[in-house]
Amino acid sequence: MTPTPRKKIVVAHSVRAEAPQHEVETNKALARWLAQILGLKFGGAYDPAKHRGSDLYLLPTQTLVGAASAQALGVKGPDDLWGGYVEYDFICTKAISHGLRSHLARAPQGWSPLFSERVRSVVLDGLSVFAFEDARPAAEHLLYSGPIRLKPIHACAGRGQEVIKSLDAFDEILARPEAHELFSEGVVLEQDLSEVITHSVGQSFIGDSVLSYCGDQYLTKDAHGEDVYGGSNLLVVQGGYEDLLALELPDDVRLAIEQAQVFDSAADEAYPRFYASRRNYDIAQGVDSSGKTRSGVLEQSWRMGGASSAEVAALQSFVNDPAMRAIRVSSVETYIDQPLPADAIEVYRGPAENSEFLLKYVMVKSYDG
Repeated sequence: MTPTPRKKIVVAHSVRAEAPQHEVETNKALARWLAQILGLKFGGAYDPAKHRGSDLYLLPTQTLVGAASAQALGVKGPDDLWGGYVEYDFICTKAISHGLRSHLARAPQGWSPLFSERVRSVVLDGLSVFAFEDARPAAEHLLYSGPIRLKPIHACAGRGQEVIKSLDAFDEILARPEAHELFSEGVVLEQDLSEVITHSVGQSFIGDSVLSYCGDQYLTKDAHGEDVYGGSNLLVVQGGYEDLLALELPDDVRLAIEQAQVFDSAADEAYPRFYASRRNYDIAQGVDSSGKTRSGVLEQSWRMGGASSAEVAALQSFVNDPAMRAIRVSSVETYIDQPLPADAIEVYRGPAENSEFLLKYVMVKSYDG
């Protein structure tokens, strides 16, 4: 397994100026670990004065948006970063999962109706809204079939979401002082499911290595008792989705993988300037209001995410044993101060954005399938 060219310098890049300490430090820890695996130099955090003109392998915390931003960082394609690039901001959000209510509804610059056509069969029922005046007609249309979930497109980890069961309840949201700003920034309205299991499916392309994986993620409580991301359990193979599907997998997992593949291909087709070397998809499976089982891709992550540490651990395992077919890896995030479990690899220990303490670690287990 030959990695990226030897001359590249691996650099962490915290995109958001206001990024919390745990995001910045996790980013640096994974960049350092990846550099070690690839046999490359670790250049620390990205510094324009220090790194401009160098041949970098970048680990950005967010998807890169716009040609100017990528150009300034020296990123020309997927071989220059572990993450992704889009032309317009909305493309890397959950907004692309659904179409608009009609051709008269407001759409952001760069919007591709083709994408929602291609993914209609692999997403839940829903609509994307980019204007206050388009919100009520969209909600009215969806509420005929049952409760809906309101999801601000830039919120992550489930924050800011609300379940709405009636048009009267939606009208109360429209009456809030911040409603115009909320909907103009972008909102997804999507059918609400119960008994939900969220699958994680994805691929990483790092140097000459291709990793494909499936798994699930779960929630934990932060210091304030709010449900937030708690970790992912992944089954990772060396190779493409066909190698993953060659394993013995339950039908619901196979369906999630197949739906992610459709979504992934649609992104390449509908947004041809998009590229990504990390492609992660969340697929929700649950029961709708009529009692029918539903499965659909919720959103994509073309950047470092909660499961990234598990992917790096898997890559380390495959480098250590190239004959290994598959490996089980778990990323864990807990807000309870505790000793590191035996055999765990610590990624971060310290304060969190909304809590005094956060511990992130990875566990690796053999695959016995």
